[in-house]
Amino acid sequence: MTQTASPEAGASSAIEEKLETYRRELTGYCYRLLGGAADADDAVQETMLRAWRAYDRFEGRSSLRSWLYRIATNVCFDHLGSAKRRERPMGIGAPQPAEIENFGDTLAEDRWVEPVADDAVLPREGDPADMAVGRESVRLAFVAALQHLPPRQRAVLVLREVLRWSAAETASLLDTTVASVNSALQRARATLGSKNLSRDAGSRGQVDEALLGRYLDAFERYDMDALVALLHDDAVLNMPPYTLWVHGPREIVRWMVGPGHGCRGSRCLRVHANGSMAFGQYRASPDGGWTPWGLVVLEDDGAGRVTGITTFLDTATWFPRFGLPDRLPPATA
Repeated sequence: MTQTASPEAGASSAIEEKLETYRRELTGYCYRLLGGAADADDAVQETMLRAWRAYDRFEGRSSLRSWLYRIATNVCFDHLGSAKRRERPMGIGAPQPAEIENFGDTLAEDRWVEPVADDAVLPREGDPADMAVGRESVRLAFVAALQHLPPRQRAVLVLREVLRWSAAETASLLDTTVASVNSALQRARATLGSKNLSRDAGSRGQVDEALLGRYLDAFERYDMDALVALLHDDAVLNMPPYTLWVHGPREIVRWMVGPGHGCRGSRCLRVHANGSMAFGQYRASPDGGWTPWGLVVLEDDGAGRVTGITTFLDTATWFPRFGLPDRLPPATA
């Protein structure tokens, strides 16, 4: 005898289906506020759970989307009340000499800004201008700058400048006044204005695939002259979770031919991360294949120059998240 689902089960499934349609955009919102991919996933899951439990009390006085954003904001505020600020190595100390063998202190997982897959936080289609803003707002430099804002200012700026909510809608979500929202937005803009984000502006919200191709060609050939030609004068290289970072093309090259000489002969697979150029890097292994080394996110100035090389070394975490294989066999050469 075929069993049929109960009406209650069907209603529950319908609610879950409605809520799930907002998962990607809520993940993007929480990621910008929290700066961590895993934290964002946890926050969205908690948001969905709270919404599912309270759905019978949702009276439709606001849209379902607004209601979910209110819950997500409260979840993020709860987390930020006890969390330390996430940083990048460049925000912690001065650059180090390229020849240094010690990579510096190891930051705890919850102390550094993490990468995120574009598919997890960005819409696949929409207004081109809105999509460009979305990509720019998940770039590592922008997300790191957001972490310097108080939580309320952070939420106001993302809601107003990224998601294009009106001042009135934002005030309603945060249970405050329009004047308070406008004041918070002004202060947030002033803080971000001091972070010199223009040098990491990207290609007008687009990924510069041609620049990425030139970089990968130079890097896989380990042609330092070709690589230097692609670097901005103020380019930086850093490797979370270590605090080490080096500044300028000359120091970057000195690091690559010195402590980083093991990267010679690497193979790379492109991925989509943080609205930026990105790839998985595999180092050559004794068996003739290649093993994971790091998830690399490149930042650029929008004018054909790389401004940042960030290599996330926790491959056990990041490679599965980006669908990267756990090794490349010799046949891929």
